[in-house]
Amino acid sequence: MDYLPLCFKVKKRSCLIIGGGTIAYRKAVLLNKAGATINVVAPKIDPKLADLAEQSGGVLTRREYHSDDLQGHIFIIGATDIEPVNQRVAHDANALGLLVNIVDSPDLCNVIFPALIDRTPLLISVSSSGAAPVLARAIRSQIESSVAANIGELGDFIAERRSAVRVALDNSESRVREFWENMLDSEISERVLAGRNDEADKLFNQYLKGVLDKSDVMKGEVYLVGAGPGDPDLLTFKALRLMQRADVVLYDRLVAPAIVDMTRRDAERIYVGKARSNHALPQGEINQLLIDLAKAGNKVVRLKGGDPFIFGRGGEEIEGLTEHGIPFQIVPGISAANGCACYSGIPLTHRDHAQSVRFLTGHLKDGSMDLPWQELLPDSQTVVIYMGLIGLEIICKQLIAHGKSADTPIALVERGTTPNQQTHIGTLETIHGIIQGKEVHAPTLIIIGSVVSLHSRLQWLNPA
Repeated sequence: MDYLPLCFKVKKRSCLIIGGGTIAYRKAVLLNKAGATINVVAPKIDPKLADLAEQSGGVLTRREYHSDDLQGHIFIIGATDIEPVNQRVAHDANALGLLVNIVDSPDLCNVIFPALIDRTPLLISVSSSGAAPVLARAIRSQIESSVAANIGELGDFIAERRSAVRVALDNSESRVREFWENMLDSEISERVLAGRNDEADKLFNQYLKGVLDKSDVMKGEVYLVGAGPGDPDLLTFKALRLMQRADVVLYDRLVAPAIVDMTRRDAERIYVGKARSNHALPQGEINQLLIDLAKAGNKVVRLKGGDPFIFGRGGEEIEGLTEHGIPFQIVPGISAANGCACYSGIPLTHRDHAQSVRFLTGHLKDGSMDLPWQELLPDSQTVVIYMGLIGLEIICKQLIAHGKSADTPIALVERGTTPNQQTHIGTLETIHGIIQGKEVHAPTLIIIGSVVSLHSRLQWLNPA
């Protein structure tokens, strides 16, 4: 290890930047966030840098660098584009035992700037010891995706209660540590992250009282998570975070295996998949299972393909949770309509083609389909049909019979957003013949309307 990672408090302390350009300004922004007094020496100083320095209470010196400029400062940054000047700054600073950073010259530094994730009061830094800053930034991006944007609020919540908890638990290090570990792994932290501080405070007080009374007041919770249409990269940050918290995961057929694999490795995984006329578990049993698992104190993730509130029966599942007083959260997901349309280069609305879009489900009932056919006829409307592959022929014939032009473009997006995506293009009259003899697999989304004609020009995922 070439560097010892430390956090350095520079608030209201004098720091010096040698250089007055864009690079110097970027370093000044970081110093300003930390509350430093920023001083600048350079023949020319960028106006934005000058404003920042003056606002911090610093001094601007518009001339060439002199060795005695270093006096009275605790941290020196060399940010000129003149190598000999940077070398002099490094030499002079080291001779005085000062902390010095020379931008893009790690060999001249005794301090380096890491790639930083700022969630004050939480700070996360990643460093390559100056060898590969691009790599450090890439790793930072990966970490950042798993850290809640408002995690700092949780840090503040804890900080405000640390002293009270320590006193309540008789300053026992083991009891205090166990208390906070359990709290962070509870619904309390989720309430804080959701901005529901009043609820979090109430639960926290109950939890602390329960610990003191030797009673268990922590309950299970259910997270209803939209897993999106298939591409794991389309998951939200919140979805990923809650998936990693789950003790038990319930998932169905429409959730890609790669997404299921992103849940906590030691979590129990229960398949509750539903295919047409073949349910691993009936919906009522799924609803009851969520209730039972949560009552047993588990954090339960219910993974649902697409968005849980768009043909996903999410509403039915949370009704039971509400009746039993079980806390839950809902995480929206990218719906199949959004994902499949975007990955196929078919905009659902377009100023020259469609000013509205309608979502429907195409489930057959007794071999027939009861859709509001007359309402689906306007050319200014895009029609999106979920779960309509089995009834495709009926859909096309009924639309034509009710007056829709047989030449209306139609697209079937098969296994959208995944590496196996296939987009089949035709018209209401021709599409059934086009896919005859082909193995078109569910899930397949149907898009009907003139916007489909844009596919040939706008497709980007697998262009011809």
